[in-house]
Order: sequence, then structure tokens, then C-alpha cells
Amino acid sequence: MEILIVTGLSGSGKSTAAKYLEDLGYFCIDNVPPSLLELFVNSLSESHYEERDKQRFCLISDARSLLLSDELSPKIASILHQYPQIRLLYLEAQPEILLSRYKQTRRNHPLAQSSNLTSALSRERELMAPLREMATDIIDTSLLSGLDLRDQLIHSFQPGQEDFISLYLESFGYKYGLPSDADIVCDVRFIANPFYIPELKPLTGLDQAVSDYIFSFPESQDFLDRQLENLRLILPFFKREGRMRLNIAFGCTGGHHRSVAFVEAFKDRLANSAYPVFVEHRDIHKQATGGI
Repeated sequence: MEILIVTGLSGSGKSTAAKYLEDLGYFCIDNVPPSLLELFVNSLSESHYEERDKQRFCLISDARSLLLSDELSPKIASILHQYPQIRLLYLEAQPEILLSRYKQTRRNHPLAQSSNLTSALSRERELMAPLREMATDIIDTSLLSGLDLRDQLIHSFQPGQEDFISLYLESFGYKYGLPSDADIVCDVRFIANPFYIPELKPLTGLDQAVSDYIFSFPESQDFLDRQLENLRLILPFFKREGRMRLNIAFGCTGGHHRSVAFVEAFKDRLANSAYPVFVEHRDIHKQATGGI
């Protein structure tokens, strides 16, 4: 069990940080009231999970909670004393940066109900000071872009995974439309369709007989080799742009034979890569059809 508490100044990027932490495998719970914060932590800590199913939780509690009570700092202090393995991430930014961000978004500060924005920012910094003192990790987002923040979070909470990116391989049938989330689409309809081979028609690309037939053509192996070479070329640049997942879709007519076999073969080619690989056969359970 891994629990991270995130707090800090309003406008410092907690919502953005939560999105990136979710990408890193954390289950994020936002705006947890102080009265429930310790209850959440106790409940999670008493849960039992297998090591292979290790869970990561992120609890976010900040100035919005100060509107409900003044218990935030004492509650977090009690939690950190009871569970020293829990980390407290504090996000902050310079006053002029926070003021500029609020002016740009035109959102209201949680403490600005009866005062001007400058006073609210100053008051919040004062109220949150005890939490900053307790923090195990502090990130100043004043000069950070979203990608910079992502990199710092990975460095702090998933070290060694700075080049992290997940690869999603998907087979589909063109007759049912392109996958809406595909980054790269590979059309494999240039290979002879097993649909027209009586003994192969009722099978799918998951069956060895279909795979053997498809890859009996030299152009199938050549195409797969070139796709792998292309992936090695572009993957560093996708990572440079902050992408945390890349969806590669292989399509044939109905999504039963050729596209499925290519996805499975491509998955095998990536078996020794450093990246997690996930597979989905979108249309494999739909009725098989002919065509090109």
C-alpha cells in the first residue's frame, strides 16, 4: 500500500498534478475534508492487498478544507506521526505567479469570499505554512510547464521511469470504423484474406493456423519489421512531448484474422522491451465478413 497526500497553495497546479499521478497509477481522491482524511488513511492502511496488486492512493486536501474547519494541519500531523511512510507533497508558486494565474482563469479563490485576491493569497500562504513545514516533498511550479511538472512527479514518485510510456496495440475492422484514440494506424488489408480459406474462415488471428498462413507471405514479416523500426525511431520523440501512452492500431476488413494476427505478432516482438504493452482486439467477437 502506498499513500500520498497532496496539498499546497490554490492555483499551484494540484489538479494538473493529480492527472499526472493518475497516469502513474495512483487512485486520486480530491478535496478530502479534514474530518475524513484520517479515516481514509486508517481504512486504506488496514486493507490487505497482494504484492502483485499493490495499490497507490493520492489524497488531496487543501485550502478548500480550511473553509470547513481549522483541523487540516493537526490531522495531517497526526497521520504523518502514525504512518511515517506516507509522503506529503506540497505544491506552491510565487505570489505574482498565482495572482496572474487567477486573473487569467478568472476563477475565485476559496478564501476570497470577503476579501480581495491579493489578501486571500497572502492569508492562504500563512495558513498553509505549517503544512509546508511537514512536507516530505515540495515543488515550486512558478516556472514549470505541465510537462516539467510531470517530469518532476515521475522523478520523485516513480524514479527510473522518466522514459515511461505505455504501448497499446489494438486490432480493428475497417467496416466498423477507425479507433478514435489511435495514434498510428497500420492497414494490413494488402495481405490475402484468410476469410476465403474454408478451414480458416471460422477461426481468428489468435489461432496458430491463421497466423501461420498470414506470415507465410514474406511481405508480412517485412511489414512487421518496418513497423518495429518505425516505432524505435519515433518513440523517443513521443516521450519528449510528454506522451504517456501510444496507441498503435492494426486494421483489416472485419477485425477477425489479419489485424489480430499482426497485433499478436507485434506484441511478441515487443516482449523484451522496457515498456508495458497492452492488447485489445476490438472487433474480434463481431461476425466475420469478407471483402478486401
